[in-house]
Amino acid sequence: MIAQANTQGSNMPLSIIGSGFGRTGTMSLKTALNKLGVGPCHHMDEIIANPDQLPVWRQALRGDDVDWSVAFDGYSSAVDWPAAHYWEQLADAFPKAKIIHTTRTPEQWWTSFSSTVGKVIGMKGTSDGAEQIRNAPELINEMIAKQTFGSSHDDKSAALQAFEKRDADVRSYPAQDRILMFDVTEGWKPLCAFLSVPIPNEPFPHSNSREDFWALIKSKLG
Repeated sequence: MIAQANTQGSNMPLSIIGSGFGRTGTMSLKTALNKLGVGPCHHMDEIIANPDQLPVWRQALRGDDVDWSVAFDGYSSAVDWPAAHYWEQLADAFPKAKIIHTTRTPEQWWTSFSSTVGKVIGMKGTSDGAEQIRNAPELINEMIAKQTFGSSHDDKSAALQAFEKRDADVRSYPAQDRILMFDVTEGWKPLCAFLSVPIPNEPFPHSNSREDFWALIKSKLG
């Protein structure tokens, strides 16, 4: 089931929505958007750092109504999962927002995903409410493996089909003027042109290597 959008009482509408799967350069994009002043930017790491955000995403995954303005309260952009899971609903809820679709070759993505997020999904959670962050693997298993892949987290064929379907869905989205298909290796130029902002006088950020990923996860999940 898909959660229904509800923007009543919106305080800070999203101006950027990321539709790309995690491990397509979403952390680099988050850092870039923050540097460009289009932040704070929401990303899965925000949930890892703030487990009190977990209940609203469980609500969304159940298909319950979600007030997206509450879910993203305090953020002006959102990339990576879980936002990417609901990119079309968010695009409807925030009609002035631009959509940035990070992508890479399917095989490159799978290699990165299977050695990072895929392994986290395979972790076991706990019923200990005081350690709620440990239940994040169950949430992302439901969102990514079950609802996105329609299979298990280690089903490469299903994962690649889902990855390619997302690319195709974004490319066929009716309002193409709202969309930037973006490979982060392209750097600042296409991103800044799309957002109509000056190019910063510094290198484009490239972050969240596999080493960075596991350092963050292990610091939170133990």
